[in-house]
Amino acid sequence: MARAGGITNAVNVGIAVQADWENREFISHISLNVRRLFEFLVHFEATTKSKLASLNEKLDTLERRLELLEVQVGTASASPHLFTT
Repeated sequence: MARAGGITNAVNVGIAVQADWENREFISHISLNVRRLFEFLVHFEATTKSKLASLNEKLDTLERRLELLEVQVGTASASPHLFTT
């Protein structure tokens, strides 16, 4: 009877070891996916910052051009005799 109990105990240990390996594998997959998500977010942030900086520079240039045009229009409106022949 002691022998049957030993086999049962060995089977239970084997089942526990198998469950432990499955849990470790699951945790490993979760960890890998979290790392991938983090890397994606870091890359996304860097790319987004770069694109926003580029757009900001273009917007600044357009704003300066608009201010220049507003001054030129204001000058032309205030002194129409400069443009008559």
